Amino acid sequence: MTEHSRAIAKNAAVVAGATLLSRVLGFVRDVIVAFALGAGLFADAFFVAFRIPNLLRRLFGEGSLTMAFIPVYSRVKEEEGEEAAQAMARSAMIWLAVILGGITLAAELLAGPLTMGIAPGFTKNAELFATTAALVRICFPYVIFICGVALCMGILNANDHFLAPALAPSVLNVALIGAALIGYFTGLNVAYAMAYGVLAGGLGQWLVQQPFLRGIGFSWRGKWSWKNKGVARMGLLMLPTVFGAAVYQLNILLGTLLASFLPVGSVSYLYYADRLVQFPLGVFGIAVSTAALPSLAKLAARDEMEEYDGALSMALGLTLFIALPAAAGLIALANPVISLLFERGAFTAEAVVATASALVAYSAGLPFIALSRPLVAGFYALEDTKTPVKIAVACLVVNIGLGVVLMQFMAHVGLALAVSVSSLLNFVLLYVLLSRRRQARLLPVVSTMKTVFLSVVVGLVAVLTASWTPWCLLLIPVWALAYITLAYALRQDEARLVMDMLRSRTRRGRGGERT
Repeated sequence: MTEHSRAIAKNAAVVAGATLLSRVLGFVRDVIVAFALGAGLFADAFFVAFRIPNLLRRLFGEGSLTMAFIPVYSRVKEEEGEEAAQAMARSAMIWLAVILGGITLAAELLAGPLTMGIAPGFTKNAELFATTAALVRICFPYVIFICGVALCMGILNANDHFLAPALAPSVLNVALIGAALIGYFTGLNVAYAMAYGVLAGGLGQWLVQQPFLRGIGFSWRGKWSWKNKGVARMGLLMLPTVFGAAVYQLNILLGTLLASFLPVGSVSYLYYADRLVQFPLGVFGIAVSTAALPSLAKLAARDEMEEYDGALSMALGLTLFIALPAAAGLIALANPVISLLFERGAFTAEAVVATASALVAYSAGLPFIALSRPLVAGFYALEDTKTPVKIAVACLVVNIGLGVVLMQFMAHVGLALAVSVSSLLNFVLLYVLLSRRRQARLLPVVSTMKTVFLSVVVGLVAVLTASWTPWCLLLIPVWALAYITLAYALRQDEARLVMDMLRSRTRRGRGGERT
């Protein structure tokens, strides 16, 4: 087990822990917002107003900007030194501020047409339309802060710091929770209070990064240039990644569009099932790829390609080690999980069965979605952002085409199954092309066989206990511990990494108690 592999695993654990905190706070935020804002005119206006800068964040911020920045920053640092790398980062921030400042100014002036473009139906209600346009003007500058945070994330991750960037979403959740409660208990308009909360959250996320940037020796004061070659290279790499993010959003939109032709409730069944699949994917799948990219980029910049292959192989093995048993558990326990979480009020037993069926279909593709993320990071580390996007476009076509066919026979479950099949295709294409490029077997065979065997065992045990509601759900931590223990007994490297991380955290916790 190499030093880089251990670093990726350690950093993935940090990102996963912070992401879990953010997801929990996100749930609390949803509950409090529902309490304070409700579901009416002002709620509709706020959600649409916040959707616009949030969409820009997804297209230009965290994903595309960070993934394009890290490989270039790492190469500049390796070839030209720390000072040149910092100059490149400052130059990128100046360009971001100018471009996003111009876009924000245009949005402030054209808030009305912008609102009409994203919610044309609002024009039928003058108050709703005017309120939404006003909230757009308040929320939109958030995009400047969050894209700045994405750049800070790239700098910190490239310098092996992952905690502060991973905690950033929690800052926004806390700001929105606070704004909603302040608005409600002071008698202010909650929608407007939350709009200013969005701005406060964006600023807060930016400020949280600054002490950590200073801690690694980075300063915003210093040399920069409008003609920085690294920034130009980053811009070229960003174009495909932005397009790839747009393809992903289009995938979601078209999937919802197809579901709208099915019986009432189909969209909701898919939504609830997808939320459950996204939980392990968001906490663990994204964590590994986030931690892997900086290490892979450094190794590629140093032309240490054998170490690159080893680190990527470990990242894929660790991802499968987590994602496959999670998928097995969700498939086996789909009905009791859906029943426990949602079966109350208007959510009937029939809805539980329909949602559970969609969850099973989605879960079948979970390992392939998770495995694709480190592979995409592998391409990006080699400064190849075009290949993953081309594959994503091809898989989008397959997903929609297969969805149209399967929905005729399997209704909403067919749409979920189409997502899983296209995810499998996405993984296979990414893996084959990158393996050929590297002329290496990137997925560890023996470790993969052990993971598959143990995951099947976990799935069978979960099936046998599925009728023990709610005890079957309380036993999930027991099965997880048994899975890791058995894998460790089989001398599986991924289990050793997990156990080492648990031991180190326990030692640090005891040390903290003594101090």
